[in-house]
Amino acid sequence: MTDTTLHLAKKTPGGSAPQRAGGLAPLPGDAGGGATQPFVLRHPSLLIFIACLAVFTLTITVLAEGVGIGVISTSFVKTLGKTLCLCLVALAMDLVWGYCGILSLGHMAFFGLGGYAIGMWLMYARTELIVLENLANAPLPPTVQEISDGIAGQIFGVVGASEFPPIWAVAHSLPLQLAAVVLVPGLLAFVFGWLAFRSRVTGVYLSILSQAMTLALALYLFQNDSGLRGNNGLSGLQNLPGLDAVPQSTVSMWFFWGSALALGLGYLLCVWLVSGKFGSVIRAIRDDETRARFLGYPVEAYKLVVFTLTAVIAAIAGALYYPQAGIINPAELAPIASIYLAVWVAIGGRGRLYGAVIGAAFVSLVSTWFTGGQAPDLNLGFATVKWVDWWTVLLGVSFVAVTLFAPKGIGGLVDLWTDRQSPKRRGAPLGPDAGALQEQEAEK
Repeated sequence: MTDTTLHLAKKTPGGSAPQRAGGLAPLPGDAGGGATQPFVLRHPSLLIFIACLAVFTLTITVLAEGVGIGVISTSFVKTLGKTLCLCLVALAMDLVWGYCGILSLGHMAFFGLGGYAIGMWLMYARTELIVLENLANAPLPPTVQEISDGIAGQIFGVVGASEFPPIWAVAHSLPLQLAAVVLVPGLLAFVFGWLAFRSRVTGVYLSILSQAMTLALALYLFQNDSGLRGNNGLSGLQNLPGLDAVPQSTVSMWFFWGSALALGLGYLLCVWLVSGKFGSVIRAIRDDETRARFLGYPVEAYKLVVFTLTAVIAAIAGALYYPQAGIINPAELAPIASIYLAVWVAIGGRGRLYGAVIGAAFVSLVSTWFTGGQAPDLNLGFATVKWVDWWTVLLGVSFVAVTLFAPKGIGGLVDLWTDRQSPKRRGAPLGPDAGALQEQEAEK
């Protein structure tokens, strides 16, 4: 009897759950085995991530200025909240690139569209309160048209307009604008993906197309007649309508909690997707798209689902990010932002969900430190390095270094720590075909 018999299953007396030969534990898919365990217990990394996120959130809550003891300032709480949002969009990027193999250079466009969608309601509702307060002392009660004209003049006077563009038709309704956060980026991603994938555009050509889409959208939004105030963008988003009496220290904590919850749910969704058959198929598409199509899988449909879903996740992250940033303008949708996103995922470790989170958090916080003037200038004698100007160079060098010398990224350090290794098969074939690689060959 060879060692491969360890993989065979047999029935125990009395018709109980099948067990492996030799009386070992049931196979993972057997009744009474791993399949009956809760989803979280079958994925320890998910449990660890959720626990770390919960501890981090609780610690910041206790130390924050708004609801805690005041050790951490409100501005830094906003920075941490925005970082959590960037981690969420990095998760989306890792799912579409690290697992499905689609290097999209346009996902920050969906991120920005989510911010614009929620920003329209925030700006409309806040301006409406200001206009109503100004008209309260008028001799006659203002008409609906006078109120509408006053709001439009306040918002669009900066670009020389005084009427609402058609895209602001539902800006007064929070539920409809929240729906727009999901529907507008999702529809754009669906149309773009359907056109690209049905034409079987892949590789660098798809990356160029996604970058072109992002550039075209940014250039359009820069125009004053785009309906979104051109280069001025939307501002004052940190002020929640009707909550002027609530201090920013408290509002920042609300958004911080919301960002943490969104990241936790997003991570749970991504783990659930990549751990089942769906995840196996998209990894097969990443590794060998032609062979996956030959096996009968609808490759284009899988890619379209992943592309659209990750666009929606990115938009939700943007809707949480920009109220904490306070302002959004077309520069946020520039192609360089999507390139930065790919760099974060690569540095963190592509194909590892926790790697994407680590990479986004690390680069975001380090970038804040360098570009915020907190990093001391480096005096080389013949020249002085000002990190505010040289941070992007350092980021580029880090990306090249990771690509050449540490392709697993920072997430690879986690692999070393957990000592992840391939299963020991004692020389058994790694596949069913004759001549399949043996374990010793695979380890070379």
